[in-house]
Amino acid sequence: MMAGMPPTPSDQPSPAGPAAAVGAATGDAVLHADGVSKQVDGAWLLHPTDLVAGPGECVVVRGPNGTGKTTLLRIVAGLLAPTSGTVTYRGRPVDDRDPATRAALAALVGAPTAYRDLTVTDHLVLVDATWGGDPAGCDARAAATLESLEIGHLATRFPHELSSGQQQLFHLALFLQRPAQVLVLDEPEQRLDPHKRAILTELLSARIESGKTLVIATHDEDLSDALADYVLELTAW
Repeated sequence: MMAGMPPTPSDQPSPAGPAAAVGAATGDAVLHADGVSKQVDGAWLLHPTDLVAGPGECVVVRGPNGTGKTTLLRIVAGLLAPTSGTVTYRGRPVDDRDPATRAALAALVGAPTAYRDLTVTDHLVLVDATWGGDPAGCDARAAATLESLEIGHLATRFPHELSSGQQQLFHLALFLQRPAQVLVLDEPEQRLDPHKRAILTELLSARIESGKTLVIATHDEDLSDALADYVLELTAW
């Protein structure tokens, strides 16, 4: 390599091998990340990592800031192409541009888009209708989702009128409103008080018990202990 030139992926030091796979036996997995990594301008954002998960299972991703948790979730959800490796859902490549991926996977990785002129309920009705909900029941289902998070009193508010914690609950409501077989969440507990974190834990536990697959990054040990079937620890390099 010439002096002064940035290292290429092949020049960069690489870990000895992928992070240990966690999750269901490969034959039982519906979601399978095989050796996924991400490099930008020669810098590692995520070293090669394996992850597998089956129906009714939760894989919790943990590790210090900067170890690639969000990058891994974005790759798993099909929002970011890996530098190497593959992600499949039921044997089909995961890509957010593919309608099959969007129908199967829901991701809350960063704040979702909100519209200034729509109320909280309007947003949930829009999501419900977009994903095929019976129009006659959209309002009732939206109200039920808000009540499940104890934010029914915010139904007629606009997103810009919400506090930071209320914004997070609104984002979770949008996420939970749509149908999906795989749920990917990045630190969903952020800005929530202990009571609301307990409610979130119950709601996510119910999804797991119904056979959904969860992949979640969190720093909350209580949430991790309550939900995790497997834990993937990412480490700094």
